[in-house]
Amino acid sequence: MTTHKTTGLTGPASTPTVSVKPVVLPAPQRGEDLHVRVSAPVVGTELPIVLFAHGFGSNLDGYAPLVDHWASHGFVVIQATHLDSRRLDIAADDPRKPDMWRYRVQDMKRILDELDTLEASVPGLAGRVDRSRIVAAGHSFGGQTAGILVGLRVTDPKTGTAQDMSDPRVMASIQLATAGKGGDELTPFAHESAPWLRDQDFSRITAPGLVVAGDKDELPLSTRGPSWTTDPYTLSRGGKSLLTVYGGRHSLGGISGYEAAETTDEDPGRVALVQQVTLAYLRHVTGIDHADWERAQAALAGDSHPLGRLESK
Repeated sequence: MTTHKTTGLTGPASTPTVSVKPVVLPAPQRGEDLHVRVSAPVVGTELPIVLFAHGFGSNLDGYAPLVDHWASHGFVVIQATHLDSRRLDIAADDPRKPDMWRYRVQDMKRILDELDTLEASVPGLAGRVDRSRIVAAGHSFGGQTAGILVGLRVTDPKTGTAQDMSDPRVMASIQLATAGKGGDELTPFAHESAPWLRDQDFSRITAPGLVVAGDKDELPLSTRGPSWTTDPYTLSRGGKSLLTVYGGRHSLGGISGYEAAETTDEDPGRVALVQQVTLAYLRHVTGIDHADWERAQAALAGDSHPLGRLESK
């Protein structure tokens, strides 16, 4: 067991990892092949999977502070480059634009369909993965993607209908700094640039989940301020937890990458807090170990910790 001085929380010791990219999955209906990165510890068996969706514009190389941390502590982390990535530079008038949110979910389902291929792509990984324990995680736009996989209903702005796009292979979710409900609280900018946020229904999510929100996360999408990003917790059913990161803006201290340009609140303490609480939650929800999660709940209860607060329902 390791004690992390920046947060006072505990966690297991890390192990070396291996990462392979890109594993290219054909995706004819998408218009672009799906490029995937797989990261895993070099030792261990019955390894659970974290399916991670990047924020708008990012790619499979992002979020090293989280991906490396989870992989080095016993998880196979799978990342894709979604169609909204700046790397693909899709034109503003591309007919796929209004369906970006839907293509993301299809990307994740394609990954789950191709686990044989992905597992075989990493030397020494075959036979060491537990496919019965899969958690979907994502930051910002990726948080919506993860949420949809566990039951979040999004009203399609083109058809006006909201269908169930959840996947029974996913057992839980982690949503980091992601969007809240739509309606009157959306700004004109959000209505225009992200029409898939106009109507979101969190009440259908029955799977366990952890929501992470920064209390200084002022987004141009909502008039409500930082509390908007807590909606995935407050508007969902029980079995959820909320980590509020004090002083955290949209990058939560810098989870999108080391020295990433979009980080406006660079803070190693906040990053360490998110790393350790999300890892403790992953180990808890997949049944590996509950002790670190219970310690985190105790240490972050109420207003006793300088970095954040953890609550559950």
